[in-house]
Amino acid sequence: MPQRAATGETILRGIPVSTGICVGKVLLLGLSRVQVGRQEIAEADLPRQLERLEQGLLATRQQLLEIQQQVTHAMGAKDASIFDAHLLVLDDPTLLEGVARMIADERVTAEWAFHTVAERFARTLEALPDDYLRERVADLRDVATRVVNNILDHHEAVDLAHLKEPCIVIAHDLAPSITARLDKKMVLGFGTDVGGKTSHTAIMARSLRIPAVVGLQTASQQLHTGQSVLLDGFNGLIILSPTDQTLFEYGQIERRQKSFEQRLQEIHDQPAVTLDGAQITLSANVEEASDAAEVKIAGGEGVGLFRTEFLFLNRSTLPSEEEQYQAYRQVAAELNPQPVIIRTLDLGGDKLPNTASIPQDTAEMNPFLGWRAIRYCLQESAIFRAQLRAILRASAEGNVKIMYPMISGLEELTQSNELVEQCKAELRSAGVPFDENIEIGAMIEIPSAVMIADSLAKRVKFFSIGTNDLIQYTLAVDRLNEKIAYLYDPTHPAVLKLIKLTVEAAHRHGIWVGVCGEMATDPAMVPLLLGLGVDELSTTPPLVPPIKYIIRRLKLADCRELADFALACESSAEILVRSQALVAQAAPDLFGGAH
Repeated sequence: MPQRAATGETILRGIPVSTGICVGKVLLLGLSRVQVGRQEIAEADLPRQLERLEQGLLATRQQLLEIQQQVTHAMGAKDASIFDAHLLVLDDPTLLEGVARMIADERVTAEWAFHTVAERFARTLEALPDDYLRERVADLRDVATRVVNNILDHHEAVDLAHLKEPCIVIAHDLAPSITARLDKKMVLGFGTDVGGKTSHTAIMARSLRIPAVVGLQTASQQLHTGQSVLLDGFNGLIILSPTDQTLFEYGQIERRQKSFEQRLQEIHDQPAVTLDGAQITLSANVEEASDAAEVKIAGGEGVGLFRTEFLFLNRSTLPSEEEQYQAYRQVAAELNPQPVIIRTLDLGGDKLPNTASIPQDTAEMNPFLGWRAIRYCLQESAIFRAQLRAILRASAEGNVKIMYPMISGLEELTQSNELVEQCKAELRSAGVPFDENIEIGAMIEIPSAVMIADSLAKRVKFFSIGTNDLIQYTLAVDRLNEKIAYLYDPTHPAVLKLIKLTVEAAHRHGIWVGVCGEMATDPAMVPLLLGLGVDELSTTPPLVPPIKYIIRRLKLADCRELADFALACESSAEILVRSQALVAQAAPDLFGGAH
C-alpha cells in the first residue's frame, strides 16, 4: 500500500530488481482491447468474412514474428521463445475450424466468431485442474485480442515504438512483447504491479540496465499518465510528487553513481581478485555469436555459458552443422585465447523448435520434468551429433569447451561422452582439425546430480551450477508462477548446502566449479557464492563490471565466515540480510551510496 510522507509525497513500495534512479512523467500502459458485439451478415458476405479472418491471422503472425525477433536481439532467444506458444495458437486446427464453422453456420462477422470461440477455449482451459494448461489461457487471450484488433484494423492508442518524450512506464505487468515495442531511448525506467526478482520483467530490466521496481501491487491503479514521479531502483520505491529536498538528495546519489560508473571503467582490464588475493574467474553468458563483442566491452574473461538454442528456435528448418560451426567459430575466434563454454542444446520443455524435422506431438503434463535438454539430445542423436561435430570443429579456432545441460545420472554423462568420442573419430578420419584435448563439463541443475557429484567429477573437467533450475527442482517452485514466486528462494538452506556439496565433490577430484544462473547476477549473492568455494561466476555482459567491482572489494576470509554462518543457519531471511550487509559495506556505491 502507498504511504503518505509528512512532506505530502506518496510513496509506493515494491521490489527493487534493477538499480538506478530516474525522474519523469508516468506513461500508464493498459490492455488495448476493443469491444466486440455480435453482428449477423448476409450469406453473400461469407467469403469476405473468411478473407478478413485470414488477413487478421496473417497480420498477427507477422506482428508476433517481428516482436519475437526484437526480443531475441534485446533479451536473447530464451525470453523470445515464449512467443512460440503464441504462434502455435494461430496454427491450432481445432480453434480455426471452429471459427470458420461459426462464421458459416451462424452467419456472423469474423471478429465475433474468433472472439467467441477463443473465449470458449480459454474458459475450458481455466476449468482444468492442470496448472500448466491453465497458464496457457493468458497466451490464448493475448493472441485472440491481437487477431480481433487486426481484423478490425484497430491500432494501439499509444505508439510505443515512437514515444515523443521521456517517460517512466507503469503497468500491471510488462511482458517482453511490450518491452520489444518500447523506444528504449525514451523509457527512463519502469514499474509493475506484479513480478519478482526472477520474473521476465526483472531479468529484462537488469540486462538492459533500466531502473525497475516490480511487485508494486496497485501502482497501475494509483498512478496516472502525466504525473511526476521518482523511481528508486535501489530501494524499490516510486515517489509521487517528490519534494525539492527529495530531488536534491537523489541528485546527490545520481552524481555518486556517475563517479561509480567511472570507477567501473577504470577496472575494466583488472582481474576479479579479492582483497586477500583470491582469483575468481568472471565470465559472461551469451546467446548469439554477435554477443562476443559485448563480452569484450564488459571486460569478461571469456564465455561461461553459450546458450545454443537461439540457432534452433524461431525458424522452419534445423540449422545445418555448417551453420552451427560458423556461429561457434566466430565466438571462439573473436575471444581466443579466452575460454568459450558451449552448452549443448537445452531444448524441450517449453522450448521446442517449429521445424518439420522434429516431432511436434510432445505435449507434456509437466514439461520441465520431461523430455528436455540432454534427454532430448540423446534420443534425437542425429541432431546431437551434428551439434557436437560443429563444436569440435570450432575448437580448432579457439579455447572451446563442451558442457551438457540437465545431467541427472551417470548413464546420461557416459552416453554423451561416448557420442563425443564417436564424433571425434569421424572428424579424425575425414582429416578435419579439432582440439583433441577439448574439455567437457556438466551442469549441476538437479539434486540427483549433486548426490552423485563425486562420480560425475571423475568423468568431467568442470561443473557449472545452473542455480535457476537447481532452486526450482529443489524447492518444487515454478519461478514464473506469480502465486508461488515468493517461495523461489536462492538463500534457502537446502539450496546452499547443495551448492556446498557440489563444490566439495569437485575440489576433491581437482576440477573447478562455476555458477551461470541468476544467483551469479545478483550482487547480494556474490560473497555467499565465493564463501561456498565457487571458482567462477558467469553473468550477463552488462553486469560483469559491477560484479567485478564487488569481488575486488571483498575479502575471501569474510566470505567464508558468511558461508559458515549460512550453512549453520535455519533462516533464509537471516542469510540474505547478512549477505546483503556484507556487500553494502564493501561496495556502498553499488546501492546508491546510501550506506
